Amino acid sequence: MNVVVSGTASGIGKAIAERFLAEGHAVHGIDVDVARISHPRYAHVVRDIRDEGPLSVPAPHILVANAGTIEEDEAIDVNLVGTIRFVERFLDGDELRSVLFVASASARNGAEFPLYVASKAGIVGYMKNLALKLAPRGITVNSISPGGVVTPANAHILGSEELYGQVLAETLLGKWAQASEIADLAWYLTMVNRSITGEDILIDNGEMLKSNFIW
Repeated sequence: MNVVVSGTASGIGKAIAERFLAEGHAVHGIDVDVARISHPRYAHVVRDIRDEGPLSVPAPHILVANAGTIEEDEAIDVNLVGTIRFVERFLDGDELRSVLFVASASARNGAEFPLYVASKAGIVGYMKNLALKLAPRGITVNSISPGGVVTPANAHILGSEELYGQVLAETLLGKWAQASEIADLAWYLTMVNRSITGEDILIDNGEMLKSNFIW
């Protein structure tokens, strides 16, 4: 199958791309940064998801909208408007069987910067709208909302014993997720699942039951 994933240069998007590659699929990654995956079945396009116009990738069977920013002044434009623009260009393909969004636990508890929270909550709302639209074609549409994840974007917390100790204390399981765990869930929702659609799946080590934001 052909899999298209945005935001594959690092973190969750890179882990998702690598999971599909490990299972024998072709992956096209889109990112504003250069490729950090070297694989014969991986192709990389340096592109901002906000850009309009043609995108030279094959029509996907699986579409994963992961790219985003934590920069508050760009959150709505990139995370919400850019994501919608990115996804909409692929919806007419006859091959499409599943669409997956990477949102955030913040979309549920509001415990982060306001525009970032609004952008991720908007993704969840758009996901539900798209699930209604694509259901007649048998296409599943879902989102994953991670809590804390061990990625380069969280380096300032991971590198501080004090901050990391505080955030771990905010989870019931006393840990953050690895990016590979998000990738495993992405694989299930797009490749194994046939009956879940229009759902936002939380993966946060129990953090939602505490909901204090530390930065």
